[in-house]
Amino acid sequence: IKLFAIASGDTNPTHIDEDYAKTHVFQEIVGHGMWGGALISSVLGTKLPGSGTIYSSQNLQFKEAIRVGDLITTKVTAKSKNVDTKEISFDCECVNQDAKVAITGQATVIAPTEKISRPESELPQIRLKDQRKQSYDIIESVKNDPALQTAIVHPTNNETLEAVMEAVELNLIHPILVGPKHKIQEAALQNNINIDALEIINAKHSHEAARAAVDLVHQGKAEAIMKGNLHTDELMSEVVHKTRGIRTQRRMSHAYIADIPSYHKPLIVTDAAINIYPSLEVKMDIIQNAIELAHALGNDNPKVAIVSALETVNPKIQTTLDASALCKMADRGQIKGALLDGPLAFDNAISLEAVKTKGIKSEVAGDADILIAPDLEAGNMIAKQLYYFADATMAAIVLGAAVPIILTSRADDTLTRKSSCALAGIIHRWRLKNAAVKR
Repeated sequence: IKLFAIASGDTNPTHIDEDYAKTHVFQEIVGHGMWGGALISSVLGTKLPGSGTIYSSQNLQFKEAIRVGDLITTKVTAKSKNVDTKEISFDCECVNQDAKVAITGQATVIAPTEKISRPESELPQIRLKDQRKQSYDIIESVKNDPALQTAIVHPTNNETLEAVMEAVELNLIHPILVGPKHKIQEAALQNNINIDALEIINAKHSHEAARAAVDLVHQGKAEAIMKGNLHTDELMSEVVHKTRGIRTQRRMSHAYIADIPSYHKPLIVTDAAINIYPSLEVKMDIIQNAIELAHALGNDNPKVAIVSALETVNPKIQTTLDASALCKMADRGQIKGALLDGPLAFDNAISLEAVKTKGIKSEVAGDADILIAPDLEAGNMIAKQLYYFADATMAAIVLGAAVPIILTSRADDTLTRKSSCALAGIIHRWRLKNAAVKR
């Protein structure tokens, strides 16, 4: 139904808007009437008379709605033939699985004078994907939660302020703007954004803003931090500071959650922004952080693929040795809450076809929920290739700190920033729930 709406431009809400359809005459989504008519055209053009048939006329009467799940049988019956014009008239009928007539009509076509035989045309593959659905689902899941008290660091550009205001409208965050007050106000004025109702904490420059935001966490006034118009290392240097930072016992790491049209479920990619060349010990924390993110998103036993250049252990490639060790650590309970496998090449991690071809036996291969990149360079390239080449939508977060850190790229769009705010809310809610359970 959605494909027909795309092809025809008929976006009548009766066919594609579930909420509207429930209030309409049929009480549910129904197919386009002309889609049923297209079934008749298919029979005439491929079966009887067959290839080479040209339509002269068609009339249709719509008797019964065609609903999702219906099985439609289409029949055409020749009624008369004009030898001179080569025209044939047909009675046409579409009947559902309950023997109810959905469509009747009469068609007149110009028939071919001889049987036409051609090789079957190879049509392009079409994959339907609700673009950005994951991002909207993430936002929807926290819309009834209390807004997250969030320190926005150095929001001196339009992109950050615009995302902040949209997140406020959705009740995702309660922002505290931290940075040079005159620059924040100037950016808001230039872009016609009203920030009069928002609290601003003045800071001389971006580095001072980062320190002030971390202080707000220590004071209990901020439940999350959001990166604005400053470099990642400038923010993170304050976050990880040995005395005044917001470290925990676990190493911090960055994670993208990607919604990819060609993949069958959300995919977490880590680490793409924090740990450059992680050691085995650091990889342990990166994995555990990603597992807890999956738990917060409702996946209680995620499948973790530890990615390298190949799917076998090679003593000359250190990342394959690390992957093997990490899997053994998981077997012995040092990494908890997930299924791990590795090393796995990228194709073996996400493609069941590649897994079958190579004869890999694994519960994780071909069905990964989490991809653990061997280093930051690989993780960053994987994530950005998914975004630019595979049309993925993303949300981004830093894990392992005392509070979630919304760490998006300056090139990210507003929806990515909003869904990242919502993701921080999901993590905060999960942490509160688990803290309550432990008490």
